Amino acid sequence: MMEAIAAGLLVLSGVLVLVSAIGFARPVDFFLRMHPPALAYTLGNWCVALAGILVYSSGQDTLRLHSVLLIILLFITVPVTSLMLARVALFRRRSAGMEGTPAPLGRRDG
Repeated sequence: MMEAIAAGLLVLSGVLVLVSAIGFARPVDFFLRMHPPALAYTLGNWCVALAGILVYSSGQDTLRLHSVLLIILLFITVPVTSLMLARVALFRRRSAGMEGTPAPLGRRDG
């Protein structure tokens, strides 16, 4: 029974990563292209980690939570990476002088 649930989670993960790849290829703007694939890819990784927890815990008396480390690592690194990529893209747009790019935030005196 646990193997069937784990297999379902792995198939769901594959579907989510496929959706992530399609979502990455469709939008023309980098900022539109960035967010949805990151979410779908992260959800796919959650499914793989949960499948690992189920498989390694089945037949044992204890719950094996080694895969939770993957979830924690992704929870920390994906938003930071997305923020850094967005800042670099915004800097490049400003440097190129593209229209519609927001001005940098000024310093507040106070």
